[in-house]
Amino acid sequence: MIVAAITAAIAGCGTQSEASGVLGMDEVRAIAKEAYVYGFPMVDMYRIENAYAVNKNSGQYLGDWNQIHSIARVFTPADTTVQTPNSDTPYSFLAADLRTEPLVLTVPPIEQNRYFSLQFIDNYTYVFDLIGSRTTGNGGGTYLLAGPAWKGAKPAGVDKVIQSDTDFAMVLYRTQLFDPADLDNVKTIQAQYKVSPLSALEKKPAPAAAPAVDFITPLTPDEEKTSLDFFKVLNFTLKYAPVKPEEKELRERFAKIGIGPNGDFDPATLSAEQRTAIEGGMADAWAELHTFQKDQLQTGKVDSGQLFGSAEQLEGNYLYRMAGAVMGILGLPGVEAMYFPLTNDSSGAKLNGAGNYTLTFPAGQLPPVKAFWSVTMYKLPEILLVDNPINRYLINSPMLPNLVRNPDGGITLYLQHTSPGSEKEANWLPTPAGDFEMILRTYWPEQAITDGSWTPPKVVKS
Repeated sequence: MIVAAITAAIAGCGTQSEASGVLGMDEVRAIAKEAYVYGFPMVDMYRIENAYAVNKNSGQYLGDWNQIHSIARVFTPADTTVQTPNSDTPYSFLAADLRTEPLVLTVPPIEQNRYFSLQFIDNYTYVFDLIGSRTTGNGGGTYLLAGPAWKGAKPAGVDKVIQSDTDFAMVLYRTQLFDPADLDNVKTIQAQYKVSPLSALEKKPAPAAAPAVDFITPLTPDEEKTSLDFFKVLNFTLKYAPVKPEEKELRERFAKIGIGPNGDFDPATLSAEQRTAIEGGMADAWAELHTFQKDQLQTGKVDSGQLFGSAEQLEGNYLYRMAGAVMGILGLPGVEAMYFPLTNDSSGAKLNGAGNYTLTFPAGQLPPVKAFWSVTMYKLPEILLVDNPINRYLINSPMLPNLVRNPDGGITLYLQHTSPGSEKEANWLPTPAGDFEMILRTYWPEQAITDGSWTPPKVVKS
């Protein structure tokens, strides 16, 4: 379809003819850009699911679908699948294949002062529900996770039915770790997170299994940026994402260049002109994103809380959805956690390990949160955790008793590649030798954060 339509356009001197449905190269480029912005989070989400639940040789494989896989430690530089991981909350992952039947998730009671959350993320990367300290409390519960085709009634003993818009989804569990000595307590909680198929709860025979999936090879993060195979992976993911009513016209537009669940997009069949148009659309998408990051995110006109959330919350803003995936795919909505990227110093210059910096929270101006906050260091361009001689990847509020206070009661963090000296080392967050950024995370933020009346301090070059 794509070849015939675009070739016809070339034969017609590249002009668009509405009557004949012929596409000009400008329209092909515009559609490719729109489809790339729309599809980037889906292609990157598939990369993560494939690494964790499909490819046993990925180096990051956790285990099969529909099982909870807990990592009884915080993330380190060895964890490279997900960009900007936190290193505060040991994760548990449930990669869910919901085509056969729903899953029943059981959450144990958890002590009141420990933050936890279950984040339900579909393959669009929409956060379609949240269970945890802020939303449901720490008393425990039972929840049914269903796919888009399920039509049943809420079973007895289930507190809530949670329905995904895509056949595959992920549940990301975060369980707060207070300090290294607390790890056994986290392991005990993780062992009590349970999942089973609905048929087991109802003591009925399991339905016939869904057909086996021939999983396509995912792209690397670098390949996602420029490879035309991006659209082949997108077509694969769309097979398991039934068309949302509000996106019917959008999907029809994508189909004009072979993008869709039954699309025939094939880079091998494209002419030079067609490749140029589609590659140009991909480049246009990144140019728009970089402008948005510079003019909106870095200036604070748009905050992280607007980039993550449900389909209803994002209201079809696919650029925001892409920005969230690039900044930190699997991020939480603003009501649950606000993220403040610290990318420049107070003069506006980018951060680099050749310099020494400080970040000072004045007395009484620590981030106002109901759970906890953290400042995490990332090397660029990968946006991954940084190897360092003291194995410290963040400074967070549970560490406050061990931090050295300033004479006025404030706290200064020292951000540099080498030690600031023994008297300051408790407050040292090591940087890489090259470019870096940090993210200040605030979990269960107070209103002062969500309404913008509290803002983070500036990074100051020493």
